[in-house]
Amino acid sequence: MTVRLYDSKAQALRDFIPLVPGKVGIYVCGPTVQSSPHIGHLRSALVYDQLRRWLAYRGNDVTFVRNVTDIDDKILVNAQGSTEEWWALAYRYELEFTAGYQRLGILAPTYEPRATASVQQMQEIIERLVDRGHAYPAADGSGDVYFATGSWPAYGELTRQSLDNMEAAADADPRGKRDPRDFALWKGHKADEPASASWPSPWGDGRPGWHIECSAMAARYLGSQFDIHGGGLDLRFPHHENELAQSTAAGDAFANYWVHNGLVNVGGQKMSKSLGNSVFAAELLEQARPIVVRYYLGAAHYRSTLDFLPGSLAEAEAALERVESFLDRADRRLADTRFAASGVEVVPDEFATAMDDDLAVPQALGVLHDTVRAGNAALDAEDLHAAASARSQVLAMSEVLGINPLSPGWAVATDEPAMVALTALVERLLADREIARQSRDFAAADRIRSELVDAGITIEDTPSGAHWSFD
Repeated sequence: MTVRLYDSKAQALRDFIPLVPGKVGIYVCGPTVQSSPHIGHLRSALVYDQLRRWLAYRGNDVTFVRNVTDIDDKILVNAQGSTEEWWALAYRYELEFTAGYQRLGILAPTYEPRATASVQQMQEIIERLVDRGHAYPAADGSGDVYFATGSWPAYGELTRQSLDNMEAAADADPRGKRDPRDFALWKGHKADEPASASWPSPWGDGRPGWHIECSAMAARYLGSQFDIHGGGLDLRFPHHENELAQSTAAGDAFANYWVHNGLVNVGGQKMSKSLGNSVFAAELLEQARPIVVRYYLGAAHYRSTLDFLPGSLAEAEAALERVESFLDRADRRLADTRFAASGVEVVPDEFATAMDDDLAVPQALGVLHDTVRAGNAALDAEDLHAAASARSQVLAMSEVLGINPLSPGWAVATDEPAMVALTALVERLLADREIARQSRDFAAADRIRSELVDAGITIEDTPSGAHWSFD
């Protein structure tokens, strides 16, 4: 069965057909590292980890790009009045996001570019837009450059809005705009901003607007046309709408599919500073084992709103314990029998059908738990062949979902700080090795593998990425 995804632009389920058969390029809007990560950030990152894992299981070579927005108005504001430089604040919070992702077993991106490293590419797109008549430098001497929304008839196509019904863009002072709905591509340097947050440009010193950052990084790492653009539902407008407009107006085909994940409520209410109900990643990960948090965050359909309630993690713990209990029971009973290592780890057809259908994880989890029940019944009946088959299927399904209790990462992610640190170091080395392989620098990739093997780490390359364990 063909994988089908809900395309937000088409507002319909579409068969997923990669631009290049067997290869998939995914760009996901990563965090703006202005403050600590919360539950919504974790949920969004986990959704695209599930998508990536499933597409890899289906035999695709996935290039996964998740950016870091490390220059932004909010970062500069949050650093004001502090002895901490804006870039140091951004890096400190970036490390918090990375730690949260790692603890949830979210695979490291193929590439994780920072916005500040692609300013040249942003300026090149802006110049193309100016040359094509879709952007203009402000006439007030501010150094700002704006996208001329009225020059692009397709503006609004992602969210199906008419320009006449749109409110003014609030991303810059409107004094230099020809139309209040025009949005900033480049922001001229201001006297009260640090000089380090400024780059030279044809329009004067300044810094990029938020929207142009992702257009430039997506094209730089995936090309002018790629398969999937993902992000939270709250990014559809104006961020993704503006990305689509500026990229296509500059001549890039951009994303073939737009995928958006639902948001997270807390106790039936939207998270907000005014309500004081934000649930931060560090707080959430103190309430349960990371594998339980992953199970909870990934159990709902990715397009649905996830409501965090008292008892949510306890329910996830109970569900995961049923899986763990069966695997433990099966391993003990099948040990020293001819069924101990029998069965190829392949997901059942029902599980595959659910995952192919717009990543229907709730239905896929239903198949997982049905298989657990069948496996326990087989053990009760001393049908070891059926029990071994169920065990193999449970391992295959839980591995695809990233909740395999027997994976070595979960064995070390919750206990001693030294083991947590080791996991982070090994995952970073594996990410560096993958970058080297993508760049065809096989000598560097082999050197990293040899260093890990010499340290007692076993590396297994699989369709879903490299997995490691102790010798």
